[in-house]
Amino acid sequence: SYTTDTKSRGENKKTLESLYSLSVDITKIRRLKEWVLLQDVAYVKEIAGILQEMGADEPTVANIIERCPEAILHTPAEINSQRALWRLVCQNEKQLIKLIEQFPESFFTTEYHHNQKANILFFQELGLKNNIITRFLTSAPNIFYNPVEKNKNVIETLQRNYLNLGGSEANMKIWILKLLSQNPFILLNTSTAIQENLEFLQKNDFTDQEVLQLLSKLKGFIFQLNSTTMHKSMPFSKNIFKCSDQELKQLVLKCPALLYYSVPVLEERLEGLLKEGISIAQIRETPMVLELTTQIVQYRIKKLSALGYDIKSGNLESLNGTKKDFEVTYGKIQSKKERPIFNPVAPLHIED
Repeated sequence: SYTTDTKSRGENKKTLESLYSLSVDITKIRRLKEWVLLQDVAYVKEIAGILQEMGADEPTVANIIERCPEAILHTPAEINSQRALWRLVCQNEKQLIKLIEQFPESFFTTEYHHNQKANILFFQELGLKNNIITRFLTSAPNIFYNPVEKNKNVIETLQRNYLNLGGSEANMKIWILKLLSQNPFILLNTSTAIQENLEFLQKNDFTDQEVLQLLSKLKGFIFQLNSTTMHKSMPFSKNIFKCSDQELKQLVLKCPALLYYSVPVLEERLEGLLKEGISIAQIRETPMVLELTTQIVQYRIKKLSALGYDIKSGNLESLNGTKKDFEVTYGKIQSKKERPIFNPVAPLHIED
């Protein structure tokens, strides 16, 4: 526990003065990453100048530095290289500065510059649109830190398996691009992981066509499968739903969550549904409801009950889907309830 005086004595005065001149809130930096202020060399004015060159005003520059103080420790040459790199996928500098303001840490991670560049070029060759690549750069930056050979390896494994399972060459490109867009984190896994998981499914009598169907449905969850989890969750589901091996396969094809959720997770979700008065027969009819957390299910049932919709006697389809899907379903039920019943033979009251 240092006093403020001791702190300021260890801090770089030149850095502090430069930050003050840019109206940066230094208390935020002290709270977030005080070590930045202790460094002998910082490039505050130079980095601010580059950001201003790109179109950032003073409040934007201050906001970027407050959120990612280590930005000022990078040399102007490093930041200019990063700027040129991100411009490969950004329409203009205006879009770039907006991205830097929203995701400063992704932009100011310059240690993997060579890998980032190689991966951007690889994704462009693969056919990914620049707006998807910018989304990856900001929301899944780790995939760019991999050597490009590793990412190529994972993609090649997916392509090879897709073709081996009977997928067509013509559809493969669309399939791989869709899969990547939905879950870029598949690239953080090893190519052996997918191989093992596919082999497990084939040993459990899933046909090539069914495995291909699962591969498309899982949106990259194929990597999150775990043979130990599957060994336990499949018999658990078979027992709960009192079904044959063939019927279990059909349930899994409808709801791949039965494969990748562990038994404790499935138990908790089943228990939550049963507490709401929903039967095992209803769940078996619409197993996708197990993809939702207990809290989401309770919230949705509460909303539907307020409209007089009885989930116990109805179909569970109304609970399913993303937040957006549910809002559409809810809206339809609501408008149906509010619509007045028109009686064609009732006399019309027309005022004079």
